[in-house]
Amino acid sequence: MSYTKIEMKNVRQTNINIHRDAWVEINISNLENNIKEIKKNIPQGTKLLGVVKADAYGHGSVMLAPTILASGTDMLGVASIDEGVDLRQSNIDCEILVLGAVPVWAVESAVKNNLSISIFSQGHLKACEQAYQRTRVKPKVHIKIDTGMNRIGIRADDAAEFIKKVQKLPYVSLEGIFTHLAAAEEIDKTEEQIEKWNKVIEQIDTTGLLLHVQNTAGSICYEVPNTNTRRIGISLYGLYPDFPDIKFNKPKLKPLISLKARVVNIHIAKDKEGVSYCHTYQAKGERKIATIPLGYADGVPRLLSNKITAILNGKEVKQVGNITMDQMMFDITGVDATEGDIITLLDENKSIDDWAKILNTINYELTCRLKVRLPRIYTR
Repeated sequence: MSYTKIEMKNVRQTNINIHRDAWVEINISNLENNIKEIKKNIPQGTKLLGVVKADAYGHGSVMLAPTILASGTDMLGVASIDEGVDLRQSNIDCEILVLGAVPVWAVESAVKNNLSISIFSQGHLKACEQAYQRTRVKPKVHIKIDTGMNRIGIRADDAAEFIKKVQKLPYVSLEGIFTHLAAAEEIDKTEEQIEKWNKVIEQIDTTGLLLHVQNTAGSICYEVPNTNTRRIGISLYGLYPDFPDIKFNKPKLKPLISLKARVVNIHIAKDKEGVSYCHTYQAKGERKIATIPLGYADGVPRLLSNKITAILNGKEVKQVGNITMDQMMFDITGVDATEGDIITLLDENKSIDDWAKILNTINYELTCRLKVRLPRIYTR
């Protein structure tokens, strides 16, 4: 049998075991396709911000950032300063915006690493002033407005006054203003947020500023006045968010991620014998059981036990028994297979959306889980 050599770069001294027969494959060609498809819905001249937070939703931000940028994206968005520093240490030199709340004590680190930050409080302004005094470099900032998400941001009623104040400050460089849609799949709520946004923007001078409201679903489905930039997240990676019930041009996306493992053991479970912890599966007659070294510690939720299938040598096989921390089993009765053969749990034909439906969650959550300790192989 032949084995694939897996190489992986450790980022931020994360200890990753690469001597296991389980891995994630990431198709870079599909990433290029997805950006091309997304841009069909975006007016020419509009800036595009690619969101690579949570390690590019579990896909690997450092490895994908060059392709995202080369495919026509103008800047990147991360959730924290640490995520931005990871990119800088890997020689990613584009504009990077920290979309999340930045601790006031970390503003100086953002300045030193040439990261733009989100601000929305007097505490942020004080921290920016102190960072400027120490570095003599103006912190680059985007002002976050809360138009209905009720997460972070200055309330819309107070936003115009705050923005005008920031525009006069000598120690910050105001680059943009933005808000975030709480429910892009709901037209009424989205229109309420857009109305609040417009009311703020119409009170201020926006010359030279990046103005962004639309997330992935918003970018595809809504035209929002007073914007010139759009943020794209999950659809970069070939997955769809929830969409409103309106007519729109749905991009033809291709998932990047495949999840695979090799069979490490094949044995026979006799009639009425249980498989795995608690014997939630019992054999009916003799069954051929295959074990793979993949479990919930790798990001496959235990709640999927006895509910998913995979592909082995062109045949669909059912996962049986409780998924354990490091291993899971499949009933491969009737399939011609040997140890070392590859079982495919996810690919372009077996979407992680199927898992999300079983668990009543969203695809975002599940792709993020798969980054825990699985090595990644990048392919075209």
